[in-house]
Amino acid sequence: MRKVFLVLSLLLICFQSIFAQKYLITGKIINSVSKAPLSFANIRLQNSFEGTSANAGGEFQIRLEKGSYNLITSYLGFKTDTSKINLTSGRELSIELNPVILDLPEVTILPGVNPAIEVIKKTIEAKKIRNEKLNSYIFNAYTKGLIKTTRDITTGDRSVGFSLGGFELDTAELKITGIIENESKGYYLKPGNYKEEIIARKQSSNAPSSINILTGGRLIQNFYSDDIQFFGRPMLSPIADAALDYYYFYIEDTLAMDNQNVFQIFFGPDDASDPGFFGRLFIADSIFSLVQIDAYLNAAANPGGIFTKVNVLQQFLPYQDNIYMPIDYRLFVEGNVLGIAKFGFEVSSIFYDYKINSEIDEDFFDMAIITVMPDADSKESTYWETTQSIPTSIEEVEAYKRIDSLEAIPVTFWDRFSFLDTRTQVADNVSITGPLSLYHFNRVEGNAINAGLFVNNLMDKRFDGSFEIGYGFADKIIKSELYGEYLFGKYRTHKLSINAFSRLDDLFGESINYNQLTSTLFNLISKYDFRDYYYSKGVKINYAGEVFPVIKFGFGYLNRTDNSGFLNSDFSIFNRSKTYRDVKPIYETKINAVNVSLQFDFRKYIEDGYFRRRVGSRSIIPALKIEGLFSDKKTLKSKLNFEMYKANLTGRVSSFESAYFGYEISGVYSNGPIPFQMLNALPGNIQSGGKEFTFRTLRIGEVYGDRSVSVGLKHDFRDEFFRLLNFPFLKDLQLLFGVHANIAWLDISNSSRNILIEQPDNIFKSPFIEAGFSIGQMLLPLKLEFTWKVTKRGDNNFVFGINTFAL
Repeated sequence: MRKVFLVLSLLLICFQSIFAQKYLITGKIINSVSKAPLSFANIRLQNSFEGTSANAGGEFQIRLEKGSYNLITSYLGFKTDTSKINLTSGRELSIELNPVILDLPEVTILPGVNPAIEVIKKTIEAKKIRNEKLNSYIFNAYTKGLIKTTRDITTGDRSVGFSLGGFELDTAELKITGIIENESKGYYLKPGNYKEEIIARKQSSNAPSSINILTGGRLIQNFYSDDIQFFGRPMLSPIADAALDYYYFYIEDTLAMDNQNVFQIFFGPDDASDPGFFGRLFIADSIFSLVQIDAYLNAAANPGGIFTKVNVLQQFLPYQDNIYMPIDYRLFVEGNVLGIAKFGFEVSSIFYDYKINSEIDEDFFDMAIITVMPDADSKESTYWETTQSIPTSIEEVEAYKRIDSLEAIPVTFWDRFSFLDTRTQVADNVSITGPLSLYHFNRVEGNAINAGLFVNNLMDKRFDGSFEIGYGFADKIIKSELYGEYLFGKYRTHKLSINAFSRLDDLFGESINYNQLTSTLFNLISKYDFRDYYYSKGVKINYAGEVFPVIKFGFGYLNRTDNSGFLNSDFSIFNRSKTYRDVKPIYETKINAVNVSLQFDFRKYIEDGYFRRRVGSRSIIPALKIEGLFSDKKTLKSKLNFEMYKANLTGRVSSFESAYFGYEISGVYSNGPIPFQMLNALPGNIQSGGKEFTFRTLRIGEVYGDRSVSVGLKHDFRDEFFRLLNFPFLKDLQLLFGVHANIAWLDISNSSRNILIEQPDNIFKSPFIEAGFSIGQMLLPLKLEFTWKVTKRGDNNFVFGINTFAL
């Protein structure tokens, strides 16, 4: 019994040492003269790397174990204060800092000499030394994000939205309509290894946890690096190696902090039409380290001019070996879309418990750049009471209460309903066919109606399913489709899907990039049906899953019976004198086949607690997918023997500034007779339309075969092309410019030709080439495209098209 008591006592002592009680110190830092709060003042422990910073109201909190501490409070332009604390319970402090007026000797400035230039030169050199000394670091972070709108928001698994509320001007005041908070731990190892773990997270009741992956470490724009990413555009840091050739600088003032002089330097781009930052740098004299930056995005860097303010505030303190590291990061954004939708968001992060140049095994870093820990969503309020954070403001407390009360109000069908929806949500995980999808028209079905029931994210976000039914009044045939999929694995990286269908399919549907609403409108208004159709009935079973983080393997079984569709309706609201063209007949057959697939994707990902989300960057590593389809008369009882192989390679490479080069390469090769409806068609376009990586001068279904190679190339200059021209007027318009080219080789084998009802008009045994350019504007969701045939000239040697997601 004494041994048991001894063991229990030892365990109790161990737990007490591991989970030592921490006491909360709260306080407010103010100006001793004006009594105004000192926003974002620094608080740190003497002889320690622990610390925090205050919020906008000068309020702070820090949690420490029992003991005696010297709490150092500093703020630019004020005398540093040291508070001695004997901590045995929670404490509340009121700290007043005294302004420091520097009596500096008069400086003689020679004509043509800017003293700020010399300071910046020395700061750039100090930055290089700092970056050379810094090999690795580990840190803890707390991040709070506030979403601000004038109307309440809606959220999805990966998105946040809010209604425009009509076309009247939005003049209401912004309010907090969403809050996320998380605690994370970050790791960095030269040259570019980075990983972050979210230890705990919570959010307002209107936001799913899956969107709470915004961490300060990942978001942070490090002004000690040369290039800083903002809204997909790389911009020069004001202390980058080339900063003196891009920005102008002048000394506004000299302040004091931590017993040293600090230069306050204003900066901005030499040319206001060039994208960049403007604002103030605060650089410590003698050591020339950046200690604070208060910067704004200029108008040229504002995409589409939708932002009215983008402000970054960041502070740095010295750590081991006098290496300056960020202790906080504040981002303040406000915008207005066309004057009818105001929005804003704020991000506040504090960084603490740095471990500089500590040993980190390179094998620790993997494909995951952010991983949400398994218990991150289950932390109770007691945990948040013991972790480092930023004080919650009165506005945030009220926002939490208001959002919780709104979420408690039952949501009716009409609250979710919109005439512009393709699906209408009737419950949290259930939706039905929306108004825009209830009706469609084509020349086979005529006027047709549709209805469907959809469920998603059931069984802990593992099951999705749907049942759809439709009827055409011209062909008088009922169509139906049942689909279900279940996701396996910790991060749901394996999927089993079953699809039973009896439907009207699009001929060469994989090559068509236009929605059904576009087809219906063209039919009813222009009497132009750019699709062909056939009936297909059968079942498809498929399994796909990650066998390695970069490799996905899949296999499945397909049973389908295909029959031709016919022209059954000549209806149109306008152009009634025109007639629809006949529907192309297919090769009617029954196919039983097995398929296999292999996919390579080397992009990094985020493990959000449920799924692995691949993340893009300015340069995207190529993604390769290889597929094989095998039909066999003997084994599978199919009507045809054939093999078909497909490969697709996509990616993009950053070229300069925000411009990039994109490519898509596809290949098809087959053996045996391929039925007409399963041939590969080059992706074409409708008249006056255009889509990315499609052939603008070819029509839909115009060129098809069973052996082909197609190459789609584009260089998206964004607005850099007109900046290179250096015409101020054009630079300010934020016009977008791009060039594109498409190349194709295509043939059809004799075995496939022998079962064709109609022989193809076009075969590209020598390369078919087209090329063109596009012009758009950053705020408008469309581009104007101009394309010419380079080879195989004939019809459509030149086409003009509108490229937009709306078609």
